[in-house]
Amino acid sequence: MTAAQIFIQNLTDFLAAESAQTVVITDAAPLAGGASRDMWRIDATFDGTLNKLVVRRDLPTVMVESALTRADEFALMSAADGAGVNVARPRYLCADPSVLGGAFFVMDHVDGVAIGRKVVQMPELADARAALPAHMALQLARIHAIDPTPFAFLPRPSIGSTPAYDAIQQTRATLDALAVQNPIFEFCLRWAEQHAPLPNALTFCHGDFRIGNLIIDARGLAAVADWEFAHVGDPDEELGYLCMRDWRFGVGRLRLGGIAHREPFLQAYESTSGRVVSRASVDFWEFLGNVRWGVVCLSQADRHLSGRDPSVELASLGRRSVEMGYEALRMIEAMGV
Repeated sequence: MTAAQIFIQNLTDFLAAESAQTVVITDAAPLAGGASRDMWRIDATFDGTLNKLVVRRDLPTVMVESALTRADEFALMSAADGAGVNVARPRYLCADPSVLGGAFFVMDHVDGVAIGRKVVQMPELADARAALPAHMALQLARIHAIDPTPFAFLPRPSIGSTPAYDAIQQTRATLDALAVQNPIFEFCLRWAEQHAPLPNALTFCHGDFRIGNLIIDARGLAAVADWEFAHVGDPDEELGYLCMRDWRFGVGRLRLGGIAHREPFLQAYESTSGRVVSRASVDFWEFLGNVRWGVVCLSQADRHLSGRDPSVELASLGRRSVEMGYEALRMIEAMGV
């Protein structure tokens, strides 16, 4: 049997055992993207009823060591579903790597487009783009309202520290581990230490809420995906992060993910969350997001260059670090502090 045939057979056996039904997989295909996890679209019949599913499986290496496990992500998506967040419904979890070569879970398939450049460019999504700022504000407010108390596994700021300071130190530690000497990022991290705003009250944070991790259909935001970087932190972190230039996919003039201007979104978020947002704080977190993502890009390239996880996609991400450094410096100048 080929590797693909073994994958399908093992997944069929797992689904049959979990559902106590007769399962036949009629189609299976990898999904685009997947720099952090391996994703497969699955058509499977359960006792003759067609189910469209997605398998989210661990890769041999990870983007960030602190990323949550599949079991953690499964639990968070279940909680988000119960909190009214638009999310693919989780179905089955398997922590045993011997089944498919890595821990995985199975969730419902949600129709729509997630690839960022398509979201910002496709003519047929024009109405969706108009509706997205309000949809994103509502979903993010609901995410920030989730009680993180039951989830002891969530990363959170160190005692006596702040989300910004911890983020700075973690980014510096990643640079040190890579043995990278980068004066731009070192300067930016020092600047961040000197200009970090006062923190907001801590909330549950999705950790990667942006165009590219949102499934968009003709009506707007259909589902929030990729929960593996969830943590307890400053909600302004997410408001700044989703405005980063790299998440605008070529439409740089529209600060909100290449789909709209930022201010109407922030006003909608304030209305739905009941929280007044400091624009200067959001600017800072957008700046720091560029620094952090630039360093992660270097780490991604190292996964390829080390031979641990050969991938043209991972190799190409290393080149993006220069763009992130430039954008961070540009933002320091624009903030004028």
